[in-house]
Amino acid sequence: MLLLSSPHPKLLLSSPPHKFAFVFFQCPLRDSCNYAYFSPLLNKSTVLKSHTSPHHLTLSSRPQPPKMGFLSHIFLLFAFFCFTFQLSHSRSSPLSSKTTVLDVAASIQTTLNALSSESHTQALSQQDRSSSAASSLSLPLHSRISLHKPSHSDYKSLTLARLERDSARVRSLTTRLDLALQGIATSDLKPVDTGDGLELEEAKGFEGPVISGTSQGSGEYFSRVGIGKPPSPAYVVLDTGSDVSWVQCAPCANCYQQADPIFEPTSSDSFSPVSCENQRCKSLDVFECRNDTCLYEVAYGDGSYTVGDFVTETITIGGVSAKDIAIGCGHTNEGLFIGASGLLGLGGGSLSFPSQLNATSFSYCLVDRDSDSASTLEFNSPLHPNAVTAPLHRNPELDTFYYIGLTGLSVGGELLPIPESAFLIDDSGNGGIIIDSGTAVTRLQTDTYNALRDAFVKGTKDLTSTQGAALFDVCYDLSAKKSVEVPTVSFHFADGKVLPLPAKNYLIPIDSEGTFCFAFAPTPSSLSIIGNVQQQGTRVGFDIANSVVGFFPDQC
Repeated sequence: MLLLSSPHPKLLLSSPPHKFAFVFFQCPLRDSCNYAYFSPLLNKSTVLKSHTSPHHLTLSSRPQPPKMGFLSHIFLLFAFFCFTFQLSHSRSSPLSSKTTVLDVAASIQTTLNALSSESHTQALSQQDRSSSAASSLSLPLHSRISLHKPSHSDYKSLTLARLERDSARVRSLTTRLDLALQGIATSDLKPVDTGDGLELEEAKGFEGPVISGTSQGSGEYFSRVGIGKPPSPAYVVLDTGSDVSWVQCAPCANCYQQADPIFEPTSSDSFSPVSCENQRCKSLDVFECRNDTCLYEVAYGDGSYTVGDFVTETITIGGVSAKDIAIGCGHTNEGLFIGASGLLGLGGGSLSFPSQLNATSFSYCLVDRDSDSASTLEFNSPLHPNAVTAPLHRNPELDTFYYIGLTGLSVGGELLPIPESAFLIDDSGNGGIIIDSGTAVTRLQTDTYNALRDAFVKGTKDLTSTQGAALFDVCYDLSAKKSVEVPTVSFHFADGKVLPLPAKNYLIPIDSEGTFCFAFAPTPSSLSIIGNVQQQGTRVGFDIANSVVGFFPDQC
């Protein structure tokens, strides 16, 4: 008795339901066989008879099972369970192709569109109005370039500026973790004069202000919310690497240019200062008291910062208003936030917006950062049933970051010889890999990156290499190509789950002339980061209640 099955589960999944079947051979005589065909969907069997050769069959259909012995029925039942397991397994652990195609021409065209001087403000407004009505806990999500067109003369200068700011952001994340691991708390800080009469804090043994959060300007994404009562519309940067939300407020001692009018606290009926004795004030990384009101500072690794009053306000998402949300009302703000009114902190700490909202989950889908299209940020929405899932971990030393249970990496279908410990948090809080909406390029520990890079280079020997740029040391000249086939890079998680990346998420253009670079980079830090370039085009969901993160591709 033989069992015929397809070695390609994806082909089975794409077939019509009536083709899901098993075929068994019973050959009591050398040249005479009976073939039992079982359809799980129709729950009936069909007997195929041949008296000469398996290649010449006659078909007869009966609603009842064919007469087979007891062992044949047991084997049939066993085969059916194996088949259903195969289908189930193929859904949770999608098989990835060894190669994937990069559309070179389309990527280059996107770089040209990114420098277009056309205004998309009207399109943004229309998208915001239509999306707001669609769901009360869903709001539009835009790339920065759709709100604020770059002033760079060419795409390469834009890319280099982005990468420089991205490096500053990564430094800010790793420095914040270092502070936490060294046990530097608020009580260990000393005042430093900011020059505007406010005394804020500086860490002993560290130059410059305390780094709390991330720098903006590199691949950030925006959503539109309402601040106050009645709500004043404002674009805010989304940031999973920060907890404190804030907006620029009048009167401004120093404010940067933003798309909307500066928020006026006196126009809001729900504006209320937070007292110094309030626990939310004490939860800030850096705070100061003045006339029993709480002052805050959030400073970033690239020199950007915001300083002002810590207050509670009403935040409106779509048609739903959340009251008594603690935010910063920034009167002195400077840096790379151009276009945005402020920031929406989506981190895991107690002051983050999801925490104050008591959200059980949230998700976002990041469109191409050079695109003016929009997606959504959603709260309390379940993970997609076919999402590739992984454990969501927290670092007891710093609850802001979302650590993910990555177990390995593969290139071209081959799992790399990287120990799982390279992605784990150790007992002291070092190591691990976080997923971050604001970091652009994924950072990996140097040994891990070298293994990934070398495997990719080995699989792209037929491509013309060229000089590296900025933090990229593997680049190619694809100017003569319309498309190329490259090895698939995949993330691996527990229970055999795999997330293959589209080629455009790891081989990206750095100019409009056809230069593409491998969009991963090494870091001397023990902290690894999955950046937004690798997340583009994927619905990333954080199931906070169940400590799970899910990835569902092509859902923007």
